[in-house]
Amino acid sequence: QVQLAESGGGSVQTGGSQTLSCVASGDIDSNYCMGWFRQAPGRAREGVASFYIGDGSIDYAESVKGRFTVSRDNAKNTLNLQMNSLKAEATAMYYCATGPSRRYYHGEWHCEPNTWGQGTQVTVSS
Repeated sequence: QVQLAESGGGSVQTGGSQTLSCVASGDIDSNYCMGWFRQAPGRAREGVASFYIGDGSIDYAESVKGRFTVSRDNAKNTLNLQMNSLKAEATAMYYCATGPSRRYYHGEWHCEPNTWGQGTQVTVSS
């Protein structure tokens, strides 16, 4: 059984950078994808970036393209999310997830999770 643990959240100023990490335990490579999702207060959870384990391809939400970068450290079984040029609307709880398939939702492709981490809070303020 796969378990996910996020870290790296905190407070950051507008325009700053933050890196989130997700450590996976268990047989993560048997899954199709890993991804980062976020949920802001009063809003639905949304996909941020998805990493496809088989070929290393990546999908990004349109809202973060060019500013966020996802990468996987195979040796550490970690999925990282580097976030640059942060905006206030990035304030949210960020979740790491993994799943067996890819889903097209609201005009974007993302990992379809069946396992979630507990989340880490990111707060962006001026």
